[in-house]
Amino acid sequence: MEKLIITAAVTGAVTIPSQTPYLPLTPREIADSAIEAAEAGAAIVHIHARRPEDGLPSSDPEHFREIVTRIKEHSDVIICLTTGGGISMTVEERARVVPLFKPEMCSFNLGSINFSLHPALKRIKKFRFEWEKGYLEMSKDFVFKNTFKDFEYLCQATRENGTKPELEVYDVGHLYNLDFLIREGLISLPVHLQFVMGVLGAIRGTPEDLLYLKNKADKLFGPDNYTWSVIGIGAAHLSLSSMAINMGGHVRVGLEDNIYIKRGVLAKSNAELVRKAVELAGAFNREVATADEARRMLNLKGKDKVNF
Repeated sequence: MEKLIITAAVTGAVTIPSQTPYLPLTPREIADSAIEAAEAGAAIVHIHARRPEDGLPSSDPEHFREIVTRIKEHSDVIICLTTGGGISMTVEERARVVPLFKPEMCSFNLGSINFSLHPALKRIKKFRFEWEKGYLEMSKDFVFKNTFKDFEYLCQATRENGTKPELEVYDVGHLYNLDFLIREGLISLPVHLQFVMGVLGAIRGTPEDLLYLKNKADKLFGPDNYTWSVIGIGAAHLSLSSMAINMGGHVRVGLEDNIYIKRGVLAKSNAELVRKAVELAGAFNREVATADEARRMLNLKGKDKVNF
């Protein structure tokens, strides 16, 4: 098998501060957590920004600029910027980081889904910031919009800026959407897929679901025309990470997706979750890729060609 690429999703827009005191919120905290994750073995860091005063997900370019500049100054890690953003952001707001910063990679969501966080309301007794409760309640009526018009916008932005899209697959229909974009000449093979499993409103995080997505991708694109990684949301992260490592795929971990290191025990950092993935890789005799090895595997343009 090729070496394992570990991605660390450092803060996201889904986890709220009241769920864990270890979630990085300020640009400095997010950058430092990404650097620590890279030192622990992550080849890629997936970056969202938040308002430093209260942790609300942010699309402010200056918040992103502070984060990515500090990471680049202290690490060779690959920076993958979100174009998913947060609830209520337009695709233009979500994606403006691509022409601004010309990152090596960015996320590219392949379809609209219900994306609900409201079950967390049952588990949180006290909220740290005023916005959090309403944010969770609002998600019950939230559709994460990613239309074909949005795809065209992102295809142009990534192509013009030399940014490799990390194609987020939340359900099987998203693979058919990608097949259409390839046939239309908007996206070229080979591609990099990220199977996002366990979101309420999309495919569940079960072993059979992962096998189904993998087999469908093989039939649509051919097994040699894509690389793939898995995100297991919440309790699914450990079993799906283990499967992906054993099957030759790659993994994403981090406080965006899962806040526990084991049942009932909060992870104290993104680096701790990365070290767990490195430990799993060792159990399967799978070597972990460095950032430069991952660049070659994914055919990225290199950190010297970004705009920060």
